[in-house]
Amino acid sequence: MDTMGDDLRSLLAELREHGREHDTRQERHDDRLRNLEPETAALLAVLVRSGRRRSLLEIGTSNGYSTVWLAWAAEATGGRVTSVEMDPGRQRMADENLRRAGLRDLVDLKLGDATEVVEDLPGPFDLVFFDADRVSAPAQLKLLVPKLAPEVMILADNVLSHPEEVAGYLEALERLPGFDRLVVPVGKGLSIAYRGTTRCG
Repeated sequence: MDTMGDDLRSLLAELREHGREHDTRQERHDDRLRNLEPETAALLAVLVRSGRRRSLLEIGTSNGYSTVWLAWAAEATGGRVTSVEMDPGRQRMADENLRRAGLRDLVDLKLGDATEVVEDLPGPFDLVFFDADRVSAPAQLKLLVPKLAPEVMILADNVLSHPEEVAGYLEALERLPGFDRLVVPVGKGLSIAYRGTTRCG
């Protein structure tokens, strides 16, 4: 699959709009779905497809909006997505939305505390996307280090919208050897870290 079909684009637009309407009705931040910005999701898909990523880990499924994007990209690479969510209701929504998208078979949905789930995952992963609890991300990153493929990309959202909360994650990321890092001002700010198998220069 090279280009996204109209049916899937319509579904993603529907999920995005539903998420936006849902979040405006929630007083508590933790009750919101907090979907990715569409341009950030599209960038993720480009990175997966252009880098031929095949073993993807998403921390923070929510209603599956970003998961659908990742699964669609993984379909083009022959890959799979493992997505972790701690809220059963949101995971049920993600399951339904992935089925509507025709992509459910490409995703392993994991329910539970992300740090505990990550500890039990075998890996190796060649792309990791952090989009959940920013405070616990450093602990999850530490657990994931031995489970990363030699050539790997690590992504995290909200680095510009929530700089204080994501500071610990970025500091932990900086301590990892061999990674090139940058922040792309797309959506709410996407951190991209890349480790290749060979060094230039």
